[in-house]
Amino acid sequence: MTLHFGKQIVPADFPELKRLVWNRDPLRPIAAEEVFALYERNWRFVDQDHLTEREAELIDELGRLYGNGFGLK
Repeated sequence: MTLHFGKQIVPADFPELKRLVWNRDPLRPIAAEEVFALYERNWRFVDQDHLTEREAELIDELGRLYGNGFGLK
């Protein structure tokens, strides 16, 4: 399956993801699989009401690829 967002994700491009990587450089790309793991581990901290449409699409894509059929939302 092709990744619409690519294999490397820049956290600064996604507001909620940027909040999750508070202890890292948000401009440094992270592997897509690791981004999914970050969302999964920290889902309780994601403000779902403030997800941008683009970030929601990213989460859906990552869930399809790495979530074994389970989404985060």
